[in-house]
Amino acid sequence: MGKGGKDCGNHGDEDVMQGCRRLLCILFVLAVLVGIVALIVYLVLRPTHPRFYLQDASLRQLDLANGTTAAGVLSTALQVTIASRNPNSRVGVYYDRLDVYASYKYQQVTLAASLPPVYQGHGDVDVWSPVLSGPNVPFAPYLADAIGKDVANGYLIMEVKIDGRVRWKVGSWTSGHYHIFVTCPAFFIKSGGNGVVGANGLRFQTATYCRVEV
Repeated sequence: MGKGGKDCGNHGDEDVMQGCRRLLCILFVLAVLVGIVALIVYLVLRPTHPRFYLQDASLRQLDLANGTTAAGVLSTALQVTIASRNPNSRVGVYYDRLDVYASYKYQQVTLAASLPPVYQGHGDVDVWSPVLSGPNVPFAPYLADAIGKDVANGYLIMEVKIDGRVRWKVGSWTSGHYHIFVTCPAFFIKSGGNGVVGANGLRFQTATYCRVEV
């Protein structure tokens, strides 16, 4: 009887192991199927990045403290008009967070302005016109010297940047969050072209396409 009891225990352990193996196999097959379905959906829909454009920019303030390039403090204010279009015919986009700011030679020169969350349907276009300001921003001496020379030469190149989070929507399915980073070059000149003359006699030159990374 004692030997028979041990055999029953061994058979029980084997049944448990076989059940675990079957469960692992089922989970593996399900994972593979989910991956295949996701790949098929991606290949069929081929979602592309939203397209951003810098339509306009008005430079309201661009002052170095005490009027010298050695002070290392910059005050900037500008209003920009940014448009975004969803080029996808089957994929919607949730903009859950979009923070906009201006930079000069990779240094942020204004505070970030938050745009309101919005859902962008197929082919939809949204336009925002935030005011970006940066009072008394610490500025490296070499950058102060560079921006002073640019203005004296009659031009200025800045960048309007957007840092945010988006989600994709296909039918009733919504993806997780993705980071989106947008860079829009802004060209200002002292003469020529149409537009409102801003600080230091600089006016926005032309609308530009933005680089989008997701």
